[in-house]
Amino acid sequence: MKISEDEVALLEDYVSESVDYRGRPAVKSSTGGWRSAWFIIGVEVGERFAYFGIACNLITYLTGPLGQSTATAAVNVNTWSGTASLLPILGAFLADAYLGRYRTILLASLVYILGLGLLTLSASAKPSFWVNILFFCSLYLVAIGQGGHKPCVQAFGADQFDAEDPKEVIARGSFFNWWFLSLSAGISLSIIVVAYVQENVNWAFGFGIPCLFMVMALAIFLLGNKIYRYPKGHREDQVNSNVFARIGRVFVAAFKNRKLSLEHSSLCQVQLEDGPTEKHKGWLDFLSKAMISREEGAEPCSGRDVEDAKALVRLVPIWITSVVSTIPYAQHITFFTKQGVTVDRKILPGLEIPAASLLSFIGVSILISVPIYEHVFLPIARKITKKPFGITMLQRIGAGMVLSIFNMMLAALVEAKRLSIAREHGIVDKPDVTVPMSIWWFVPQYLLLGMIDVFSLVGTQEFFYDQVPTELRSIGLSLSLSAMGLSSFLSGFLITVIDWATGKDGWFNTNLNRAHVDYFYWLLAAFNAIAFLAFLFISKRYVYRPLVQV
Repeated sequence: MKISEDEVALLEDYVSESVDYRGRPAVKSSTGGWRSAWFIIGVEVGERFAYFGIACNLITYLTGPLGQSTATAAVNVNTWSGTASLLPILGAFLADAYLGRYRTILLASLVYILGLGLLTLSASAKPSFWVNILFFCSLYLVAIGQGGHKPCVQAFGADQFDAEDPKEVIARGSFFNWWFLSLSAGISLSIIVVAYVQENVNWAFGFGIPCLFMVMALAIFLLGNKIYRYPKGHREDQVNSNVFARIGRVFVAAFKNRKLSLEHSSLCQVQLEDGPTEKHKGWLDFLSKAMISREEGAEPCSGRDVEDAKALVRLVPIWITSVVSTIPYAQHITFFTKQGVTVDRKILPGLEIPAASLLSFIGVSILISVPIYEHVFLPIARKITKKPFGITMLQRIGAGMVLSIFNMMLAALVEAKRLSIAREHGIVDKPDVTVPMSIWWFVPQYLLLGMIDVFSLVGTQEFFYDQVPTELRSIGLSLSLSAMGLSSFLSGFLITVIDWATGKDGWFNTNLNRAHVDYFYWLLAAFNAIAFLAFLFISKRYVYRPLVQV
């Protein structure tokens, strides 16, 4: 039977792997693409405003109203931010296995709003033991809310682009860049406005503004319901949890068949029709044994299942190097901010900015770097490499690692300069006296952080989204976030160990004029260099998933 041209056009207008809000096949002309992606980007801008409204100045609140030492406050901030970045693994699991991304976002948003509301309440009360308990419980409710919100919103945004349409695939690559640029604008606004309110008005109002923005983010998300594309298997009645079972079965079957030979076994059945498979060569050979049919009659695993299992295992070494390379990132909301408090923060006569406002320069750097990356760097790279994406995702991540090494070296040199000025003016033992050093000395390291984000952080998110099985893309994004979360815990652990080893007058003295945070930065630069060398070795041997364009 012949299909008419009108019928062919109609079929081409549908997205094969998505449905609309009524569960019908999604139509390209009325759903998804940039029209729905901008709603989701708006949601993330509101969420990032709320999160950084708390995170940017948290160490100041802990060392101020709560009276904690610098080292203790830094560990508490790292522990909280680490938890907030690790919980997306749990949120992504719930989304991919049970609830679906849409419902997980709704539930997480409600928890988020509850946490922010209670946080505002705790800041408005007089400090006491029970108020402090309420504060930290509220803080971790925010972390739980972020754990469900963060991986699902970005994955849901990327789902709005058809993976089988070449034009939409390229648009999806741009989505990750513009996503990051937009949320950076929200972060910068939050840092400038909220940090000022917290230090110059009061903390309760400063925590209440993020709560209001999170309510607005939820409202924006609900407005886009009718034009979203919902991945098949992620509607309320269609959530597919079998992906975890089928991939787990590969490891079990491969272990049972570990003594069988792939090359010589007549029982080996490679099921190419179920999905692409690579040749039985390399360090993941043992997983291919899951496709061998045993005499007991157990059904062998499909080629697709084996490839999906291999894809997850290949990500582990990259993930480990990412954990180490992002440890320096934990410093910008702890020691960078505390250093800024000690210097001259006047940018104009009579206008002194909060130290936390320096974080806005990260957003400024991103706002400048993303358009340059999209419209200058990528076109040049495409002409040189002849690849549609210019450079591979791993090359992009590696460039960010190199910048991170230089950033830690720069931070160490700037801190050494600050200590030198404090000694020259005889104010080493006068921590309340402003060090006569301009706040502008610290701006370059914040600008470098923005460039690192554009290369390393965005590259890592796109890499883990693309390289995991389609059904596990929320998990993929949560893996990139968990690397940052674990690095925050490692940063806190390093601070605790070094503080114990160097004593009260060591690297993290409460009086920063007697501390040696610069030594810590040099140590992190060395760790980053080692991680980069390991990354080079691993990335040269990395095999991208079949049919994935890089």
